[in-house]
Amino acid sequence: MHASSQPSVRTVEEAYEPVLRGAGPGAARLGDELFTVLDALDGSGSLRRALTDPARGGDAKAALVASLLGGKVDDRVAELLQGLARVRWATERGLLDEVERLAVVSVLAGAESEGSLERVEDELFRLERVLVDQRELRQALTDRRAAAPQRRALVHDLLGAGRVHEGTLRLVERVAVAPRGRSVASWIGMVLAVAAARREVLMAEITSAVPLTAAQVQRLTEILERAYGRPTTVQVAVEPGVIGGIRVQVGSELVDATVLARLDDVRRRLAG
Repeated sequence: MHASSQPSVRTVEEAYEPVLRGAGPGAARLGDELFTVLDALDGSGSLRRALTDPARGGDAKAALVASLLGGKVDDRVAELLQGLARVRWATERGLLDEVERLAVVSVLAGAESEGSLERVEDELFRLERVLVDQRELRQALTDRRAAAPQRRALVHDLLGAGRVHEGTLRLVERVAVAPRGRSVASWIGMVLAVAAARREVLMAEITSAVPLTAAQVQRLTEILERAYGRPTTVQVAVEPGVIGGIRVQVGSELVDATVLARLDDVRRRLAG
């Protein structure tokens, strides 16, 4: 989190949660405004330094945010950013990453209010799997030699016209227009992790050499839930070249069936 006081950040996040729930689908627009503020911070070293200067008091930094953003963004966004300005940040990057994360949370909260959060997760996962075999498309989506409007147009050609949920479109458009050094795959991975945390579930990505049946997926989900002690959502991809038949990634932990003996037991249970 890169903040000197993580509880302070959590306090800001907890205060923002009722705002998101009250905003309903409009939470996504709050996310758009946070992304705009993030772009401004990315483009201004002097502003980043002013908001993370440990010698400057929290109230003074919050007042600076109020003076810069008053009347220019939604009051709820301004209040959130004033709260973040009061946090004692260890690095400039920590503040930027938190603004970005809360922008993503806002877009996901908008989808959640419509009962569409799992749909957005599924669409992002499927896009990630498509891009695995589409090197040129992956590069084109974040090619800095192309103007941002061109990259945005590519996203709309690929996903627009109602093909995906608006939240999915927003998030993919964001990484295309402002990747901030990330690949599309790493951005999607980050968003999926945030979505899973929002639903208070563990996210597991299963890669199998052959398609798994619904019963196998259910049994594997149950095994993972028992192993990790948390509700688990499973996304399944098929890659014929997977050695050993199955690979499981749970959060940042890669559990490979060719290496870890405990997945030998998983395979036996699936086969049974």
